[in-house]
Amino acid sequence: MLGFGDKALELFRMINPIEHARNKEMALKYKVEPYVIAADIYSRGNLAGRGGWTWYTGSASWMQVAGMEYILGLKIENNILKIQPCIPREWKEYKIDYRYGDSIYHIKVENPNGKNSVKENIQTNGEVEKFYVNGVEKKEKQVKLSKAGGVYEIRVEL
Repeated sequence: MLGFGDKALELFRMINPIEHARNKEMALKYKVEPYVIAADIYSRGNLAGRGGWTWYTGSASWMQVAGMEYILGLKIENNILKIQPCIPREWKEYKIDYRYGDSIYHIKVENPNGKNSVKENIQTNGEVEKFYVNGVEKKEKQVKLSKAGGVYEIRVEL
């Protein structure tokens, strides 16, 4: 939310369970499922690095929100799709495939100038620089979603 994309990914990785089970030694220390968000990761004594309180839906849903909305920037409100990323400067591009009803949205976000977030776009009031739908630039930098079917190509320049 502050626009610190490098820090956002660092913190996301800290709570991502797969990061705690990259090898057998790490998995034995973590002691919980590497595919479930742990509400706690102990930090003291012989329990340091061990996960706890797994299988809580609140933890998983907040991880989803943190990744999709706050880092990748996929914002959907009242059937309007916007992209407002907060990513590491080193990310030059990424893609999201999003299904809405019977429609598919292929979203490509380009970051040619190594920005962390839309907060750096003073001249666009904190919006992305460019927003294209099927090759047509959208000045409002958003698209109304349709459930009716079809494939939509969205290209965004941070």
